[in-house]
Amino acid sequence: MRRREFITLIGMTAATWPRAAPAQQPGALVRVGFLTPRSQPTASAPDAFSDAFVAGMSSLGYSEGKNLVIAWRYANGDYAQLARFANELVDMNPRVIVTYGTAAARVLQKATTTIPIVVAAAVDLVGAGIVASLAHPGANLTGFSVIDVDISAKQLELLRAFAPGLSKVAVLLNPGNPAHPAVWKAVQGGAAQLSMEALAVNAATPEAIKIASMDAASQGAGAIIVAADAFFSGQGSLIAASALHHRLATISLYREHTVAGCLLSYGQDVAQFHERAARYVDKILKGARPQDLPVEQPTKFDLVINSKTAAALDLPIPRELAVSADQVIE
Repeated sequence: MRRREFITLIGMTAATWPRAAPAQQPGALVRVGFLTPRSQPTASAPDAFSDAFVAGMSSLGYSEGKNLVIAWRYANGDYAQLARFANELVDMNPRVIVTYGTAAARVLQKATTTIPIVVAAAVDLVGAGIVASLAHPGANLTGFSVIDVDISAKQLELLRAFAPGLSKVAVLLNPGNPAHPAVWKAVQGGAAQLSMEALAVNAATPEAIKIASMDAASQGAGAIIVAADAFFSGQGSLIAASALHHRLATISLYREHTVAGCLLSYGQDVAQFHERAARYVDKILKGARPQDLPVEQPTKFDLVINSKTAAALDLPIPRELAVSADQVIE
C-alpha cells in the first residue's frame, strides 16, 4: 500500500485507537503521531520532510501498514490549527508524537506531559524555553534544534558578498513563531555591524508572502532573509517567485528553497533531521526516556547557490563562493 493511500486510511481509523498503550512487544503494531505545520502532501506535491521520517523508520525495521501506524496532522500553514491537532493526537495516546517547528513543539508540550515528544527540527529550543538545556532537555520532550539565530550574521555576509552595495535587507518573519523575535534581534545586530539597515516583514499565509516581498521592495530593501519556519519551509517556490518579481536576492537555510529558485541557502539539512528523528523514536520505543536523550544540533552547514537566479538578478557569483559552495545549481 502506498504511503499517501495509507495516510487517508489512518485518517479514517485513527480515532479507534485504544486509550491505553501496552508495552511494546517484538513485532507489535507501533502507533506514532506526527504534527507538522507544513502542507498536506499530494501525489504531485509530496512532503520531503515527512517522507524522510518514514524512510528513517523504514531503515530501522518499521513499515507503515505492517508494524507501524502514523497519524498524520498537517496544519497547512495555519498555526491556529496546531492546538486542535495536538489535542487530537494526545487523545489517541500514541507511543510517541513527532513534530516539526518551534510553534508546534510548544503546543504539544502544553497538550501532554506524559507522551514522549520528538522534535524533528525547531529553532532554538533552549532560547524558546521548550527545553531546559541541550544536554538535559527535561520533561517529555527531546529532538533536534536547528541553528538560525547564530547564522544570521553569516547570511548577511553572504548577501553582501553578492551585492557589495547592499544597504537594506528585509527579514521574512512569521508572527506565529515564538522563536522569531530572537531571529529578528540577531539580524538587527548583524546588520548594524555591517552598516546595513534591517527591515521586518511578516507573513503567515501564501498571500502575505507576496505582500511581504512587495513591501520589502517598496521600502528599499535589496534582499530578503527567510527566517527558519515550518510554514516557510514548504513555500520555497512562492518565496522565490515573489522575490524575483521584485528583484530581491533571497537567502534561507533551506536547500529546497534554492532548488525552487531562491538565490542561495546557508544552513542545515532539515530533511535529514527528520530522518534522524526516527532514531530517537526507536530508542524511546525500546525504553529510553526523552529527558535522557540530549537535544542534538547540526555540525555541518551547507552553502547552495542558484546560478540561474543570480543571472536573472544580474549578480555575478563571487569566485570565492563558487569555490566553497557545496552545490551550484545550474
